Amino acid sequence: MENKKSPEIDAVIAWVDGSDSNLIKRQQKYLKFEPYKNLAGAQKTRFNSLNEIKYCLISILKFAPYLRKIFIVTDRQDPNIYPIVKKHFPKRINDIYLVDHLEIFEGFESYLPTFNSICISNMLWKIKGLSDKFIYFNDDVFIVRPTNPHTFFKNNKPVLRGNWRLAPYERILWDKIKYFFENIFMGIEKEKTPSFQINQWNAAKLLGFNFRYFMSGHVPLALNKKNLEEFFTNHPKILKENIVYRFRNYNQFNTVSLANHVEYNNGNFNIASSNGLYIKPYKRNDGYILKKFLKYQKDKEILFLCVQSLDLASKSIQYLVQKKMNEILEINL
Repeated sequence: MENKKSPEIDAVIAWVDGSDSNLIKRQQKYLKFEPYKNLAGAQKTRFNSLNEIKYCLISILKFAPYLRKIFIVTDRQDPNIYPIVKKHFPKRINDIYLVDHLEIFEGFESYLPTFNSICISNMLWKIKGLSDKFIYFNDDVFIVRPTNPHTFFKNNKPVLRGNWRLAPYERILWDKIKYFFENIFMGIEKEKTPSFQINQWNAAKLLGFNFRYFMSGHVPLALNKKNLEEFFTNHPKILKENIVYRFRNYNQFNTVSLANHVEYNNGNFNIASSNGLYIKPYKRNDGYILKKFLKYQKDKEILFLCVQSLDLASKSIQYLVQKKMNEILEINL
């Protein structure tokens, strides 16, 4: 029996094609003016694409058919997803929308172009027609088992996937020592490397969390549009100070972490384990990949999969990962 779409929940996918010559030209223009020669937030792997967007999209259509609309946010680019959707999910072809940066940065055009996923996620609440409840995906995150609306929102409250951690003071101290050593003693003009952990901690501090923070994993993330809109409307200075960075920066705060801590302060949340499997195939062999997918097969609690920086892996590993994803999705991409 076909699942009916929920009228309440949408999906948003952030996507970029780093091989696009026009994008590269725009990046190079702004890299010339950056104060650091070695800009960690401009690493090519942050922008490269190996059709992950198609796997992400098909995984949503297959394992979360109740989602109403799917918005793909991009910068004057086309992921060419309509042929594959028309072939396998023809009834959903009109439920997928491409959203340009110009739309979500309306009123903030001076901050464009941006090559920074944190800045982009800061502005998702401005997507026209987006439902109050939505799921945020990076394009390297996939759903790998059937889900239902309660997977993401239970009793009308978002399900926060992750765990509480102590404030990362040791990491901050180490980063300061490393930065001082590289820039002062070695003369390497280099900024601090953006950190998924630190960016989440930066968000928690804004909400008054001084000794601990809630750390989300690399999974689909449940968000409330109204809460983001209210926070950023009431704190425009915080928003502008965060989206000023063209490339990801150590000092920024993570949007999802901000939303999670807002929900916690409001008592409007559920907490669950990540139910995710994380794969980083760079410099790995077949055995590592096969072991990860075997874990997926055995552990029925695994609902989500993240394959990070697949572009850095060898061609044989890329093929193996894609082969396994094709098996899960029962499709040939």
